Amino acid sequence: MSLDNPHSMFDVQGKVALITGASGAFGSVAARCLSAAGCKVVLAAGNAAALGEVAAICSGETRLINARPDSEAACDAMIAETVKACGRIDILVVASGMNKVAKIEDMAPATFDDVMDANVRQSWLIARAATAQMKAQGEGGKIVLVSSARGLLGHPAGYTAYCSSKAAVDGMTKALGCELGPTGITVNAIAPTVFRSPLTAWMFEDTENATAVRNGFLARVPKGRLGEPEDLTGPLLFLSSKASDFYTGHILYADGGYTAG
Repeated sequence: MSLDNPHSMFDVQGKVALITGASGAFGSVAARCLSAAGCKVVLAAGNAAALGEVAAICSGETRLINARPDSEAACDAMIAETVKACGRIDILVVASGMNKVAKIEDMAPATFDDVMDANVRQSWLIARAATAQMKAQGEGGKIVLVSSARGLLGHPAGYTAYCSSKAAVDGMTKALGCELGPTGITVNAIAPTVFRSPLTAWMFEDTENATAVRNGFLARVPKGRLGEPEDLTGPLLFLSSKASDFYTGHILYADGGYTAG
């Protein structure tokens, strides 16, 4: 019984995980977390050099796919390569995406389309391909999408594309959770706020500008600090393991309470 050995509920040893956007901020955290937990990890990203750097800091053997989930063919190929190399797929973490910031009157429609494509359409495409394989295996599976606190809350600095895309990811998570519930495939999303990464490193600095921006933001964060990569590993392991078998269609906010107030 799991009550006699609760740690076993979080055991992902030997599971096969495909991570898209593995060279990005969240994707690299997911790669390190799941590989250290004993998963067979397949890392996919468009930047081959950055992908190699992530693989170098992972525990155990990793397999690399230098591609983005930007077409039906590319997604089908990712799943096929994962199955060929590892025999199956148990966990999909969709960490690929982008943000382009501009006020609405300055944002070109093509820019809006780029963000929606990267964050919504590509998430849907790779989830679609993984779902087909997981259904064929007949043993359920775990799909973890990446949303944001901005899927729930707006932002005044030109985030119409990003906020819209993450709200769509939230809707996709709920719809797929409902649709796939009977199959044993769970679909959930992790929604971080600002956490330490190469893109946000400036907010952690002691410069006058960074301090002002950080303090203004932290005034709305009950925990009183910015996020660290380690803050994402617990939620990810939970959503990737048997511990979350009864949880689907959920948006898990890793935000220090930011969206609670």
